[in-house]
Amino acid sequence: MFQTFRNAWKIEEQRKKIVFTLFIILLYRIGNAVPVPFINTALLAQYFDSLSNTVLGLYNVMSGNAFSQATIFALSIQPYINASIIMNLLTIAIPALERLQKEGGEEGRKKIASITRYATVGISLLQGLAYYYLIANNGFLVSSGVWEACVIIISFTAGSALLMWMGEQITEFGIGNGISIILFVGIVSRFPANAISLVTNLAKGQLSWLAFIGIIIGIIAIIALIVFVTNSERRIPVQYSKRVVGRKMYGGQSTHLPIKVNMSGVIPIIFAQSIAMLPATIANFFPAPAEGSFWHSVLKAIDSTSVFYIIIYFLLIIGFSYFYATVQFNPIEVSNNLKKNGGFIPGFRAGKPTSEFIAKVLNKITLFGAIYLGIIAILPLVFSNVTQLTGIALGGTSIVIVVGVALETVQAMEAQMLMRHYKGFLE
Repeated sequence: MFQTFRNAWKIEEQRKKIVFTLFIILLYRIGNAVPVPFINTALLAQYFDSLSNTVLGLYNVMSGNAFSQATIFALSIQPYINASIIMNLLTIAIPALERLQKEGGEEGRKKIASITRYATVGISLLQGLAYYYLIANNGFLVSSGVWEACVIIISFTAGSALLMWMGEQITEFGIGNGISIILFVGIVSRFPANAISLVTNLAKGQLSWLAFIGIIIGIIAIIALIVFVTNSERRIPVQYSKRVVGRKMYGGQSTHLPIKVNMSGVIPIIFAQSIAMLPATIANFFPAPAEGSFWHSVLKAIDSTSVFYIIIYFLLIIGFSYFYATVQFNPIEVSNNLKKNGGFIPGFRAGKPTSEFIAKVLNKITLFGAIYLGIIAILPLVFSNVTQLTGIALGGTSIVIVVGVALETVQAMEAQMLMRHYKGFLE
């Protein structure tokens, strides 16, 4: 990875892209430190300390602590991610959008991107309104009124829209993967504070040397596993029959159909976490029940440190992995495309037998990828229960996102340098 950045820095065009990306990242970090007016951020930060294992804690991790400090980038890039996921699902559910995506060409993709942007603003407005009511109902406003409410909600919405634009600028003029890089920077910005907290616990004797070494080894092992699985794929051999078009003969070559082991990325973890944490999040908006009562037992059962929660969380990850893999990869469509281009899988007839074989392989691969994601997600929870350490329940999700984005960015830069090499050779 470092070699790739070193090689890219030697090329003037790539160097400009890296500098531009760093400039946008700097603006993002400055914006993360600018609080929205009329809010008591000190009391709000204390309130969020008790919500670290809820959906609001997950949002705070994704925003790089901006959510708990009510800055102008408090909503982070989450509205855009939600809008993109909704649009991906709608393109499958609505035939008109599916035709626009597949047959509309560049113009169709621009229309879908435009709809996604408007949806982002709408979701930002709703989330900003909900966040304002959360702040107002808990008494975190310095002053209240219609003007203050409008300023706070519009500031949150505008900050999210600005972040979406900054991500698109990185994609167009920077090193690429703009939205992912902003999410990456937000999560990584928390790592120094987490590392200092870990060392402080070690110095105070709250954490033993054995547990400290175990954490370091565990992090390295998880990173190695994520890199291995992310780059792994199942290659189905494909043979293309020879065909004559005019005076030329096409086909006859052998290739393969790659299926990624972890096709869904970190999306199943985020979905599963949001749903599994929802009951505990809702419970935080009501007065705490008396200890020993029925509702107190229910709250303990759905707490993110309970065994019941870990089991439900694991099963939800597997379910969402299958759902998202089905949405992303259609065996029937792949089989039809192979048939149209004269391709076939050796040992299987074109059409239904081919699609059934691809679906069977996809189910096996998805199961392995789902179990892998589940293990990565619950390991920090299990470790937190064993060591009684707090604040690491979201570690698995963060590491998957950070490592995945780093690998994608390096691959994108290598592809850009390779294209430049070929372009220079041809010219």
